Amino acid sequence: MQTFAAVSLAVFLIVVGIAHFVFPGYFRSLVPAWIRGPGTIVALSGAAEILTGGLVLVHRAAGGWAAAALITGYLASHLDALWRARADRPRMLERPAGTAGRLAVNLLYIAWALAVATG
Repeated sequence: MQTFAAVSLAVFLIVVGIAHFVFPGYFRSLVPAWIRGPGTIVALSGAAEILTGGLVLVHRAAGGWAAAALITGYLASHLDALWRARADRPRMLERPAGTAGRLAVNLLYIAWALAVATG
């Protein structure tokens, strides 16, 4: 089971990292307005996810810790979205329930990475 969790985390990170380059507009929309250079942030975070996914495959513990740290960095985006959420927004992910869901899922990703790191 531990191997499955590690390999699936690695594949998840690599696929999402690639998605940063295939769908950059979506990922730019997740970058808070107060962070400069959203295109650069998206490219760097996509590359970091791909590299971290590779690290999970090569060294499970180090990769798991790196993944937990990387995903924890995304909390700024989700907390900013939660702070700015409004019920009248057209997109579900911009409403309070949607942003709270994004935050909860992000916390589960961190738990997944920590389980891989310590498993």
